[in-house]
Amino acid sequence: MMLDFIKKNIALIWAKKHIAKTKDFKTNAVKNQEELLLSLVKTAEKTLFGREHQFETIKTIDDFQKNVPVTDYEDLKPYIEKVKKGQSKILWPDLPEYFAKTSGTTSGSKYIPISKEAMPFQIAAAQSAIFHYIEKKNNADFVNGKMIFLQGSPELEEVNGVKTGRLSGIVAHHIPNYLQKNRLPSWETNCIEDWETKVDKIVEETENENMTLISGIPPWLIMYFEKLIDRHGKKITQIFPNLQLIITGGVNYEPYRDKMNELLGKPVDIVQTFPASEGFFAFQDDYQKEGLLLLTSHGIFYEFIPLEQYGKPNAERLTLKDVELNKDYALILTTNSGLWAYSIGDVVRFIDKNPYRILVSGRTKHFTSAFGEHVIAFEVEEALKATVEKFPAQITEFHLAPEVNPTEGLPYHEWFIEFEKEPENFEAFKSELDLQLRQRNTYYDDLISGNILQPLIITKLKKNAFQDYAKSEGKLGGQNKIPRLANDRKIAVYLAKLNLQ
Repeated sequence: MMLDFIKKNIALIWAKKHIAKTKDFKTNAVKNQEELLLSLVKTAEKTLFGREHQFETIKTIDDFQKNVPVTDYEDLKPYIEKVKKGQSKILWPDLPEYFAKTSGTTSGSKYIPISKEAMPFQIAAAQSAIFHYIEKKNNADFVNGKMIFLQGSPELEEVNGVKTGRLSGIVAHHIPNYLQKNRLPSWETNCIEDWETKVDKIVEETENENMTLISGIPPWLIMYFEKLIDRHGKKITQIFPNLQLIITGGVNYEPYRDKMNELLGKPVDIVQTFPASEGFFAFQDDYQKEGLLLLTSHGIFYEFIPLEQYGKPNAERLTLKDVELNKDYALILTTNSGLWAYSIGDVVRFIDKNPYRILVSGRTKHFTSAFGEHVIAFEVEEALKATVEKFPAQITEFHLAPEVNPTEGLPYHEWFIEFEKEPENFEAFKSELDLQLRQRNTYYDDLISGNILQPLIITKLKKNAFQDYAKSEGKLGGQNKIPRLANDRKIAVYLAKLNLQ
């Protein structure tokens, strides 16, 4: 007991010291960001990319934007292929410490470089999220229990001397020593590739432990929790009575909140984070308030393109000093791993500028705009949230796709929803959802009122439909996420067929 008391109080002291050290980047973000960009440019001046883009002439942010166009993975792929062959001084002076291997839609597997300078920031950001929570809660009881991180395999391969694997597997090699004794699952279980087999084994290893912190993306937390409940016939907080904190990332937590609350049985603190292979961008610094603190001193320079201009010639590239609140921006990164003006594909909106806090509002490639409406994830998630508040229901997952050529009647938006618990008045729920989306997207409203589209249609899906789809695509588990919006019917066709079986 004395050792537990000491550990808890040391964590509280560390947390307060850490918060004090973060004041500078919270108050001087604009100045620090400009200094950071020029430092990154200077460091990479003699690289192949730096020479081709005249880094030696860059003295200001404007110079950088004139010399370096916005890029994506396809643009940087020729450079990355050289790095994969073992060539240094291509995007960054040294070879990367790691490649984070991710699945791409157009490029096949992507190899995102992580430099020796960048890796510590990935770990520091995760630690900072926990320290902010401890300081705000003024409680660190969870440090004395077991902690689980639902993640990919930590087994790494080598590509010409560069260790390569999933980001979560790479991070597993950097868990601080003081957490190792408390950490689950075992190394052997973490190395299991098949996700269902892995989760079954994790359940076996954790069901009788004193779990106090659990981390993972919401869909796979739900899968883990459901398996535990099936075995024990109890809510999660009955199985783990000392569970204090859940850390999530990868997707917006709000659409999963009701389902998670139902599985948990009673309130558990939630901290949301925004990590990616390209960097750790933000975390919820106040677990009681909306919004993620943007990490402006962690080796990443940010630019923001207004979403309505994204992909167009001469689109504005704004920096922190230019952004407006409650406006959607495509997120552009320049990193200390050698990604330059890189479009990561995420859309964010600012809800605060003192300090800078964001919401992740969607993906640049995940939208529905078959009729020119450009509906984004934030709009549909907020519409669904408001509808559920009025007509209670529990939703496991959903997908929205356009139906351009129906067999009869006007085109429409089709929502594929897997309900855990259906609303009592389904037709009223459907009408309210359509109304809520019309209120959030004027273009969609115009299409409905102009009789171009008919009101949305909901297709109810069988239990585990989205898990079955993910499995069919080889994307069950890890950090894989099913798009909630599409501009075609590829996913919709599969879900419709699955529903007929």
